[in-house]
Amino acid sequence: MNLLLRANLIFGMGFLLIAAASGYLCRAVLEADAEREQMAKAGLMLESAQAIRNYTSTEIVPLLDQQLKTDFLPQSIPFYAATQNFLKLRERYPQYSYKEATLNPTNPRDRAADWEADIVQRFRNDDKVHELSGVRDTPMGLSLYMARPIRAEPECLGCHSRPSAAPAPLIARYGANNGFGWQAHEIVGAQVVSVPLATIALNVDRSFVEVMCIIAGGLAIFWLGINAILYFLCLRPLKRIARIAETLSLGQASTEDFPIRGPVEITGLGASFNRMRKSLDKALKLLQGQPL
Repeated sequence: MNLLLRANLIFGMGFLLIAAASGYLCRAVLEADAEREQMAKAGLMLESAQAIRNYTSTEIVPLLDQQLKTDFLPQSIPFYAATQNFLKLRERYPQYSYKEATLNPTNPRDRAADWEADIVQRFRNDDKVHELSGVRDTPMGLSLYMARPIRAEPECLGCHSRPSAAPAPLIARYGANNGFGWQAHEIVGAQVVSVPLATIALNVDRSFVEVMCIIAGGLAIFWLGINAILYFLCLRPLKRIARIAETLSLGQASTEDFPIRGPVEITGLGASFNRMRKSLDKALKLLQGQPL
């Protein structure tokens, strides 16, 4: 096995280790960055939903105050406005889902599932917790979620305190059994945004392939560069020295001198061989009785 092949085997094993370590670290970094990015988007969506709720309750409801006494307009309900706004947003971000999960909602659509009810209870048990996030298992696979509490504001009590105080159109549409008994500033639900981890994994996989292609390309260029340097600085001069030595061993004393240009090690080797050659010439002349 020649020197270049041995060197390439060593370099190859080293590059494989570097690529494996780089791939592992890159994957971990990309996954962490992707999760942070998705959570940042989820937070922005929650802020948008909260802004729509506030706008509806402070700007829209006062304008419809008289009409709401005789007609039920779901567009005047902050919960409904936030949910509908998110449905429009979901046209661009279909992987996200949003729900105003409520323990005792007027609209059955908003009733909290078991895992959502657990989140609401955690908010109710600890007033210092203003946001929760994590990963949950779903029939479609793991999903990342972010949740924030929903408090019953004083203006909400006009519809949710007692059935007798609620607008008649609301009772006519949803009945008098659900969505009542709320207390001012009580945590009644949670805004929940979810995104499947499979979506994050797809983005990570795409970025990971791109990064690994760049790393592989860089290592390949570096490998070729190492081979070129090794060949021109070491192997080619050594081959020339070997060729000259082979010629001398066959008795052709008139062959060229050993090279004395290149790296210090090669020039030192060439100079040593040249001195040895001169010493051999002198020794041969002495044995043949020739003048030096």
